[in-house]
Amino acid sequence: MTGLIMAAQLILGLSILVALHELGHYLAARAFGIRVEKFYLFFDAWGFKLFSFTKGDTEYGIGWLPLGGYVKISGMIDESLDKDQLAGPPQPYEFRAKPAWQRLIVMVAGVTMNVILGIIIFSMTLLVYKKDYLPNSEVKNGIYAYKLGEQIGLQNGDKITAINGKSFERFDDLLSSRVVFGAVLTVERNGQSVEVTVPDNFYRTIATEGRWNFIGTGPLVHEVKSITAGENAEKAGIQVGDKIIAIEGIPINANNELPDKLAKMKSGSVNLTVRREGKDISVAPLVSDKGTIGIGYETNSLVSDSYRMKEYTFGSAFAFGTSDAMEALVSNIKGLKKIFSGDEKATDAVQGPIGIAQIYGGTWDWAWFWRITGLLSMVLAFMNILPIPALDGGHVIFLTIEAITRRKFSDQFMERSQIVGMVLLLALMVFAVGNDIWKHLIN
Repeated sequence: MTGLIMAAQLILGLSILVALHELGHYLAARAFGIRVEKFYLFFDAWGFKLFSFTKGDTEYGIGWLPLGGYVKISGMIDESLDKDQLAGPPQPYEFRAKPAWQRLIVMVAGVTMNVILGIIIFSMTLLVYKKDYLPNSEVKNGIYAYKLGEQIGLQNGDKITAINGKSFERFDDLLSSRVVFGAVLTVERNGQSVEVTVPDNFYRTIATEGRWNFIGTGPLVHEVKSITAGENAEKAGIQVGDKIIAIEGIPINANNELPDKLAKMKSGSVNLTVRREGKDISVAPLVSDKGTIGIGYETNSLVSDSYRMKEYTFGSAFAFGTSDAMEALVSNIKGLKKIFSGDEKATDAVQGPIGIAQIYGGTWDWAWFWRITGLLSMVLAFMNILPIPALDGGHVIFLTIEAITRRKFSDQFMERSQIVGMVLLLALMVFAVGNDIWKHLIN
């Protein structure tokens, strides 16, 4: 069942992203009077398709191969390599008959649609699911420096006032890629201003040990998000929303504190200190022989009751959502640079369909689904704008050169560049899938 949920989320997420990407090309082409012959979600490789119908000049359908989708634009050399349509003189409704600036808009429309979609998803996720945030100005008692924070020189009580010399609004921005990819934090400590440097490879440490081992506003807590009916947690009276603040009287210091402790106490009982509606109570659920008590939880930093959260408005959610979406785009650029510089292995950084499905996870959580889909929308936009023939970015480069030089590339050149690009993309796809199989199924 878990595998089916992963696959369903992957297919739904990619369907949304691909359909809207291709819709961008389609709408731009039709706006300039260019005929679109096909609009397909997934590929109808070798002529096989699950569903299709024709309306006007366009055939709409769903292919059987879920590796993307496409629009077939009249008079354009694309992945179909259909040369027959180029045999005659250009027709007014064809892509090749339009001026370079119109063709350029058609090619960037897909990426533009993904960026807009990413911004909308990031914004609505904040407004609908996140709902509020902790302003950095409210963290009057300063931060808690957990293990990783202490390692880079932060101390309990530090008040972080700027990231790379710029003030910031949300405390959670300190856990963003702006920091973990390397930054200089301005810290107010004992009435003095000091600078603490976050190394540019800190993202690796975060990925290995977890961001909740870095900094927070208070001690770590495990917040109960779900309870399995009939299991020991329910029998002991644990409720959704309870915050587990201590295990066997010891405050929580790491994200994996609870499962590690339960694994050592199989078939026994565990004493938990739970904070509920501002009061601390003790519960002692039995531990199964599998080392579980039947809860799902999130590790968070305990926020002081004196700190006032700020609700997202439509305007602030859109502003922060745009910022978060752009940050996701910048993170992809930074990640690609690290691969080419040798700082990061491609085998570790590149994810194929299996890896993406595992990121979605085996439980259906709409907040998480939209968060990952929004991130993938920005990744898709970035990947498509890369200057590789056969991708939108390759066409954009050729069209930009044409617009500047006023000289059009020959059909033969465009055909050959398309083949080169397709070979590169096929090689990347084979690498990603093979890497997936090796990492997730064999290793």
